[in-house]
Amino acid sequence: MAYLKLNNIGVYKKAFSLSNYIWIVVRKWDMFAKNTIGSQFVRSADSISANIAEGFGKYYLKDMVRHYRISRGSTLETLDWNEKARKRELIDEKEYKYILNVLQDLPKEINQLVKFTKGSMKKAII
Repeated sequence: MAYLKLNNIGVYKKAFSLSNYIWIVVRKWDMFAKNTIGSQFVRSADSISANIAEGFGKYYLKDMVRHYRISRGSTLETLDWNEKARKRELIDEKEYKYILNVLQDLPKEINQLVKFTKGSMKKAII
């Protein structure tokens, strides 16, 4: 029987990749922008994949799901920072749209992960 590994979870890989993309973008900013919006933008993006990873490592279903839901909240926070970065002309339209497109997909994929996890745990109990 093959076990599911964190690096095989599509939403985790997508969130991890996005956080690294945002890191690269923010590194180019001046110190004021980095220290205000940049640090928050990176932290919220990092939190998406980090909470998926933490949830994946939990033993109890409620703990898993709670961390997945936290990652969904971090997704919405990252959407806010993306909007602020665009409005304040820190990112160009191409960067903005790429980040936005990924962020719009993540909540649906996180919900699917929650549903899959709940279904898998119920099957394991039976």
